[in-house]
Order: sequence, then C-alpha cells, then structure tokens
Amino acid sequence: MKTGDGCKVCVTGGSGYIGSWLINKLLVKGYTVHATLRDLKNESKVGLLKSLPQAHGKLVLFEADIYDPIQFDPAIQGCQFVFHVATPLTHEPGSSQYKSTTEAAVAGAESIAMSCVRAGTVKRLIYTASVVSASPLKEDGSGFKDAMDETCWTPLNDSLEYAFLDDPLYKEYTYSKTLAEKHILSFGNDENGRGGLEVVTLPCGLVGGDSLQSSALRSMVVCIAQIVQNEMAYKSLKFLEGLLGKIPLVHIDDVCEAHILCMESTSISGRFLCASSYVSLQEMANHYARYHPEFNVKQEHEDGPKKDIKWTSTKLCDKGFVFKYDAKMILDCCIKCARRMGEL
Repeated sequence: MKTGDGCKVCVTGGSGYIGSWLINKLLVKGYTVHATLRDLKNESKVGLLKSLPQAHGKLVLFEADIYDPIQFDPAIQGCQFVFHVATPLTHEPGSSQYKSTTEAAVAGAESIAMSCVRAGTVKRLIYTASVVSASPLKEDGSGFKDAMDETCWTPLNDSLEYAFLDDPLYKEYTYSKTLAEKHILSFGNDENGRGGLEVVTLPCGLVGGDSLQSSALRSMVVCIAQIVQNEMAYKSLKFLEGLLGKIPLVHIDDVCEAHILCMESTSISGRFLCASSYVSLQEMANHYARYHPEFNVKQEHEDGPKKDIKWTSTKLCDKGFVFKYDAKMILDCCIKCARRMGEL
C-alpha cells in the first residue's frame, strides 16, 4: 500500500457521501487533505470531518461554493492531486451568474481545472462523474446499443425525453453531468495549451453501501426504494433503468478505492466507468424477495422488449483494479445501513 506522506491532495465537496468517505481513506493512508465545504459554519458537517481518525494536523478545511468557483484557488494551491467531487444537484434560483444547474456545473468544472493549471503543482485532476453521462441509447432514439462502455455518451436530444419521466430535475442533472464531464476532459488535451494537466473522469454507478453520515443518503435510499416504498426514490430507479437499460451499481468503498488508484497510478488519463454490477429492476426485486422476505417488495413488470445490453467496460480492471463488492453485497449493505439509521 502506498502512503501519502508529504503529499497534499484536494477534495471538493468534502462533506458529501463520496467526499467524506474518500477523505477518510486518504487520511488513513497519510495524505494531507485540503477539503472544501460550502459552509464552514455548518457544525454537523465540519464536525464529521474533524472527527475522522488522523484528521488532526492532516486535514485543512476551506470554504468554497461551486457557484463562486474562484473560491477554490486557496484550497488547490500546493496540491499535487485534485479530486473534484462537488456537483450542484439543484439550481440556486438566486444566482445571477448562472441560468441553470448545467451552466453552474460546466463553469465550475472549468474553474476547478483552471485553478489546477494556475497552481502549477497539480499533476492530475480526477473528476467524479456519473453514469448518466454514458447512456447506451442510440442517437436516433431507436433503442439501445448492444453494450455499455466508455465509448457511450448520452445523446442530449429528443431521443431522451421518455427517460426523464416528465421531471425537469432528471433532465437537468443528466445534461449537467454529461456536459461538465466532456468539458473537464478537454483540459487533458495538451493541444489546447492549458498546461498539459492529466485528467481522469470516473462515471460512477448508483452508489450504495455504508455511510459515515448519521442520516440516510439519497443514493442509498434509491438502492432500497423497492422495499421502503419511497415514490421519489423509486422514480429515480425507473429513470436510471430507462436511461441506461439496466442499473449500474457500485459500493462506496470501491468508488473511493478507484479514485485512489487513479491518483496513485504513475500516469493515467481519460474516462473509466466505475460499477461492479449491471442489474435490472426485476433482478433487484428478486434479490429482496429471496433474501429479505420480511419486506413487502414492489412488484416489477418488464415494459416492452427485454433489454439485453451487456456491460463491457473493463478499463479500470485493465489498470489492475479489483471490485470487492457485487450487487448482492451492495444491496445487503444498504439494508444494514438503513436499519442502523432507522430508515427500515
């Protein structure tokens, strides 16, 4: 195991689900971590990070908001690696600077990349992307391709409309994550004269597993939507299956280990899909019915022709990465965590 003694890294969105778990792992490995939060006066979020083992003397907190991207400069200064985890989920209506979440996310991605270039010390920028950017839908709206891998980019056109379930939030999130990822990847292109930054994007599947937080997280509740009878969370599951054919699942621990592999590799750049399993709603319901008969599981009915799309992404594993958690382990972890938090 490599240790990070003497190496400074920055994590944006430090108090979120992925951000806090990643910071914990980095501190344990000896890295000095600069973490950004939107509000340093939020005692529960600040307290969570300061209470992490090894935080004393190794964790420095900075206030920065994606809606004011220049604020990230001090946090990135002197760092060798930057993990851009923060993302705006809903639009701040009071913003005079941006008209939408998409505009804020793209501008934020550009600003973080420019901060990395200005710092002069940053070797690599690692962006936490989402699989909503990698839909295997065909551009002409005639259905799905045979496989889902890194060559798939969500077609941002009318062929998507049925997947959004008449909810503008899903559309906004999909557009923002797709366009921000494409934009941030452009900074890894030496020809643009932007400092030759190495850029890695990790479009992550639906993240489940345990949590450092004390209250239930949206993505974890989505994973167990079929047994908690949460209509909003279930709608998110339906959206993912409609957009991606099936649902890519990944454990929070695997997500963070993948981020760290992308940092500790000698040289790496480009796009790496991050999910250990690719399952249908029917398969998830079958799992809950079989292994957790104590719950009333939402019944699934296959809509239209069966989608036989294969998950063919191997790029992370080709770099030596090994996923430790399969679908069963992820879903069981979600149930255990939800029970602990009083959600079940």
